Amino acid sequence: MSDDKPQASKFTPPPAQREAARKRAQNHFAASEQRDTEVRREIQRQQAATATKTAKLRALRLEKEEADRIEAANAPPKPPRVKKKKVKIA
Repeated sequence: MSDDKPQASKFTPPPAQREAARKRAQNHFAASEQRDTEVRREIQRQQAATATKTAKLRALRLEKEEADRIEAANAPPKPPRVKKKKVKIA
């Protein structure tokens, strides 16, 4: 039992199996990274679309508010309300 060769443990897989396992893990990780990148791109697209829509709606709202302000400034003043007197019947 005094061999100079280290004996492989029965729990250690051969180098070919280790490499195959390493490749599978790397492929899995690469696929996961690719999915993450696609998800980030889709989120950015949605955020850009939302920002564009928000800017458009804001411009429309400001345009309407300005038109309303000009219309209110050019409108004749409202006549004052006339209060009716209440008659008490005793």
